[in-house]
Amino acid sequence: MAAEIIGNYRLQNCMMSGQTSQVWEVVEISSHRHFAMKLLLPEKAKDSESRRLLFHEAEVGKKLVHPNVIRITDLSRDLKTPYFVMEYFPAGSLKLRIVRKDFAFVKERAHSIFKQAATGFAYMNASGWLHRDIKPDNMLVSAAGELRIIDLALCQRIQPNTFFNRLFRRRGKAQGTRTYMSPEQIRDQILDQRADIYSFGATAYELVAQRPPFRGATQQDLLQKQIVEKPITPQTYNPDITDEFAALILRMLAKKREDRPKDFHEILMALRTMRIFKSDPLIKPEH
Repeated sequence: MAAEIIGNYRLQNCMMSGQTSQVWEVVEISSHRHFAMKLLLPEKAKDSESRRLLFHEAEVGKKLVHPNVIRITDLSRDLKTPYFVMEYFPAGSLKLRIVRKDFAFVKERAHSIFKQAATGFAYMNASGWLHRDIKPDNMLVSAAGELRIIDLALCQRIQPNTFFNRLFRRRGKAQGTRTYMSPEQIRDQILDQRADIYSFGATAYELVAQRPPFRGATQQDLLQKQIVEKPITPQTYNPDITDEFAALILRMLAKKREDRPKDFHEILMALRTMRIFKSDPLIKPEH
């Protein structure tokens, strides 16, 4: 399959394989430039839900143009091989760094990683979109420390939390990843940017404490903990975390959205003067 041509692209090598799709490194035949292509597996190409998610991700991605959000450039709704094309960003996810226990890399670049991610999510929310699946798997970081937010399949327009919207909203199954979902997302309530902030808090906790804030014996147990259990300070697992950053993480993980930072700009303002680890050098004030 490595020599196969789809549209104006030659498939080079498979970078990732999932349940419904694959991501390939491709070369655009007309320009010889390298891109990444996400295409549905042959058995999913005609599955309406798989197609809907792929096209939704591509449409949202084409609207969001930001240095920290993966750039989507092309979309094909072909019946046999639907795909979209995005910038080629050969970098592992933060989850991969955690699995490989590459904590020296994370520690050295933690401040930059959190700042870049918060900047990207601030832009997404300000553009009227929620990511709804913020987690270490969905942030790629290159060896040089550049970050890209990926996987926009669950992105949703921010809806005003009005009586009318609550009354006439179609309720469905809560979507997201259990380890990082806010209580209101689990309950399938109307979400605002503070749901993304909760997931960002759970991600930050895992990156600095080397484990997520909650673990459950069963999936139901994990969801129950997200809704009712107060997280213990990440300093329990890593005493090198500063009091200020531990307090910020716990605020992001507040059960009630009103108790969390109101948006990612507030997080960015806090990060300007905040050290992540006690062993970090002091931050010089920005002029």
